[in-house]
Amino acid sequence: MSATTKKLDARGLFCPEPVFRTKIEVEKMQVGEILTVLADDPNAEEDISRWVKRNGHELLGLQKRDSELEFSIKKVK
Repeated sequence: MSATTKKLDARGLFCPEPVFRTKIEVEKMQVGEILTVLADDPNAEEDISRWVKRNGHELLGLQKRDSELEFSIKKVK
Protein backbone atom coordinates (compact mmCIF):
# COMPACT_ATOMS: atom_id res chain seq x y z
CA MET A 1 0.00 0.00 0.00
CA SER A 2 1.51 3.32 -1.00
CA ALA A 3 1.21 6.42 1.13
CA THR A 4 -1.24 9.10 0.08
CA THR A 5 0.49 12.00 -1.61
CA LYS A 6 -0.84 15.51 -1.21
CA LYS A 7 0.27 18.49 -3.29
CA LEU A 8 0.96 22.08 -2.31
CA ASP A 9 1.69 24.65 -5.01
CA ALA A 10 3.57 27.51 -3.35
CA ARG A 11 4.96 28.95 -6.58
CA GLY A 12 4.78 32.72 -6.72
CA LEU A 13 4.87 32.98 -2.93
CA PHE A 14 7.81 34.34 -0.99
CA CYS A 15 9.28 33.79 2.46
CA PRO A 16 7.79 32.98 4.89
CA GLU A 17 4.65 31.93 2.97
CA PRO A 18 5.96 28.61 1.45
CA VAL A 19 7.13 27.32 4.85
CA PHE A 20 3.96 28.55 6.58
CA ARG A 21 1.72 26.79 4.08
CA THR A 22 3.85 23.63 4.22
CA LYS A 23 3.40 23.59 8.01
CA ILE A 24 -0.39 23.96 7.71
CA GLU A 25 -0.64 21.14 5.15
CA VAL A 26 1.58 18.76 7.14
CA GLU A 27 -0.49 19.40 10.29
CA LYS A 28 -3.64 18.29 8.41
CA MET A 29 -2.05 15.05 7.20
CA GLN A 30 -1.88 11.57 8.73
CA VAL A 31 1.46 10.07 9.78
CA GLY A 32 3.02 8.32 6.78
CA GLU A 33 1.44 10.58 4.17
CA ILE A 34 3.66 12.44 1.76
CA LEU A 35 3.42 16.09 0.76
CA THR A 36 4.82 17.33 -2.54
CA VAL A 37 5.59 21.04 -2.38
CA LEU A 38 6.31 23.14 -5.46
CA ALA A 39 8.08 26.44 -4.80
CA ASP A 40 10.08 29.00 -6.74
CA ASP A 41 11.25 31.23 -3.89
CA PRO A 42 15.07 30.94 -3.78
CA ASN A 43 14.93 30.92 0.04
CA ALA A 44 12.48 28.00 0.11
CA GLU A 45 15.20 25.37 -0.34
CA GLU A 46 16.87 26.23 2.95
CA ASP A 47 13.70 27.32 4.78
CA ILE A 48 11.59 24.24 4.03
CA SER A 49 14.51 21.80 4.46
CA ARG A 50 15.29 23.32 7.86
CA TRP A 51 11.62 23.29 8.93
CA VAL A 52 11.25 19.59 7.99
CA LYS A 53 14.36 18.63 9.97
CA ARG A 54 13.47 20.78 13.00
CA ASN A 55 9.99 19.25 13.20
CA GLY A 56 11.16 15.65 12.90
CA HIS A 57 9.68 14.88 9.49
CA GLU A 58 11.54 13.29 6.59
CA LEU A 59 12.68 15.05 3.44
CA LEU A 60 12.40 12.22 0.90
CA GLY A 61 13.67 14.27 -1.98
CA LEU A 62 14.36 17.67 -3.46
CA GLN A 63 14.42 18.22 -7.20
CA LYS A 64 15.46 21.43 -8.88
CA ARG A 65 14.33 22.46 -12.34
CA ASP A 66 15.58 25.92 -13.32
CA SER A 67 14.14 28.19 -10.60
CA GLU A 68 11.56 25.64 -9.47
CA LEU A 69 11.94 23.38 -6.44
CA GLU A 70 9.97 20.23 -5.73
CA PHE A 71 10.10 18.82 -2.20
CA SER A 72 8.80 15.43 -1.09
CA ILE A 73 8.10 15.49 2.64
CA LYS A 74 6.93 12.51 4.68
CA LYS A 75 5.00 13.18 7.87
CA VAL A 76 6.73 11.12 10.55
CA LYS A 77 4.92 12.09 13.75
